[in-house]
Amino acid sequence: MKRKRRNHLPTFKAKVALAAIKGDQTLAELSERFDIHANQIQDWKKQLQEEAACVFGMSQDKKRTEESERKTLHAKIGELALENDFLSKALGR
Repeated sequence: MKRKRRNHLPTFKAKVALAAIKGDQTLAELSERFDIHANQIQDWKKQLQEEAACVFGMSQDKKRTEESERKTLHAKIGELALENDFLSKALGR
């Protein structure tokens, strides 16, 4: 009988991948311990290794992007506030 497809949380994937990177147990042992196929563990380990630099490098880029978006949104808020004031005066409120 085929097992139902499972969706694992990112925290679980990270835990399994870190255990694989640590190297204290073989893939077969990890597979049994976490009830995950060894190929899946290898995929998650590879993904973690490839994207680990993003944890440290992307934070600065993300901060700059968020700051830029924040400035744009504040400008838009100011614009809308001026329009609201103008329209409320024009309509005699």
